[in-house]
Amino acid sequence: MRELIDRLNLLIIRAFSALKSEKGQALVEYALLVVLIAIVVYLMVKGTGRQVNCVWSTINSALGDT
Repeated sequence: MRELIDRLNLLIIRAFSALKSEKGQALVEYALLVVLIAIVVYLMVKGTGRQVNCVWSTINSALGDT
């Protein structure tokens, strides 16, 4: 049991030291950039999705009438 507690303490210490180091800071910055890009892509797809659906509906109805 004591060995498990020691390993958890070591893991916590490493995690905090990684956050304090510049490598940890760069990792967090890259993660934030990835999340921001993902949000922008999601919003773009969501916004253009309605327009694409409208175009496809127009094409479908035009082809169905012939």
